[in-house]
Amino acid sequence: MRVAIVHYWLVSMRGGEKVIEALCDLYPEADIFTLVYDPGRVSDTIKKHKVTSSFLQRIPGAIGHYQSLLPLMPFALESLDLSGYDLIISSESGPAKGIIPPPHAAHICYCHSPMRYLWDHYHAYRSSAGLLSRMMMPVLAPMLRTWDVNTSMRVDRFVANSHHVAARISKYYRRPATVVYPPVSTEDFAPSTQIEDFYLCAGQIVPYKRIDLAVEAFTKMGKNLVVIGDGKEQDIARLKRMAGPTVTFLGRAPFAVLKEKLARCRALVFPGEEDFGIVPVEAMASGRPVIAFGAGGALETVVPNLTGMLFEQQSVDALIKAIYAFEAREDAFRPDVIRAHTAQFSIRKFKAGMQTVIDDELRLRRALPFGDGKLSIGGFQMREPESATPLH
Repeated sequence: MRVAIVHYWLVSMRGGEKVIEALCDLYPEADIFTLVYDPGRVSDTIKKHKVTSSFLQRIPGAIGHYQSLLPLMPFALESLDLSGYDLIISSESGPAKGIIPPPHAAHICYCHSPMRYLWDHYHAYRSSAGLLSRMMMPVLAPMLRTWDVNTSMRVDRFVANSHHVAARISKYYRRPATVVYPPVSTEDFAPSTQIEDFYLCAGQIVPYKRIDLAVEAFTKMGKNLVVIGDGKEQDIARLKRMAGPTVTFLGRAPFAVLKEKLARCRALVFPGEEDFGIVPVEAMASGRPVIAFGAGGALETVVPNLTGMLFEQQSVDALIKAIYAFEAREDAFRPDVIRAHTAQFSIRKFKAGMQTVIDDELRLRRALPFGDGKLSIGGFQMREPESATPLH
């Protein structure tokens, strides 16, 4: 069986690339296809595989400015030749599912999120974009949305990284999705006996993560906050202008520093709405509680009063109230209980869940007439119902 793994772009090692690593472990002989590829910024696990990039790779500056090439991405994805592959696993967020699968192949899409900048975050992205992008987005977005919805029909089985994302797949694509939580290297983190007097915000500094709420809240309270993460200069500069003396910015810190800060903080503060949110799981694997905005993936990873606390409104006042409520019962949080909770988000759990989905899809295709797992009735393709049961 020839296996192809399709990822939107390979230019860094973040949550999506960790999924690719785990899929590479499942299929050591798989070939990888992507829009643009920077081998110097990905892991050895990925580099061991044959990686084919699209024609975007040949555009000067594409690796550094790939996101500005969004209008060309549909053409680039459809130019990738996947003929001869029996199993195609696309890693969707950027996009990736829009490849043209051969008729006999099973196409399984692991969806981190329907493209945010086309759907639920469209207006936020447009408002923060440059003048040219703000002018072009209303023209291009409708066409790209149509392409995005149409290409969802090229997928045989959707897998979502959370129930939150599964609901959005249902909303935008009208397709069910099996939930398999993404792989988190929980074994790389451990509790510390030395807890220091600071709270932590960690992750890429982009507007939708709402790190500004934490900076403003901790400045107002006069409590210590450490911010780890990189982003656009203007976003970081804006946060620094509003920050008081108790807020420290460490920038893009090495993993050893991140690991230490996660293990020694009083709690991780997570004020944004994420599709899943890997950093909160890493904090809990370090035995530390999470104070998160109660929406998105946090509702599936943070257990109130056991592994952390949730606040209901995305506002400075709501966050301050949550911080004081946490401190009133801070001693009740047990690091061993918090860490044990993260076992369900391990790499092993992800691999087992994905293998179950893939085996089920391949079995279905072998069992049904015409060899491709689909029944054609009156011009419509009929399939067995897809499971919406989480595999974790």
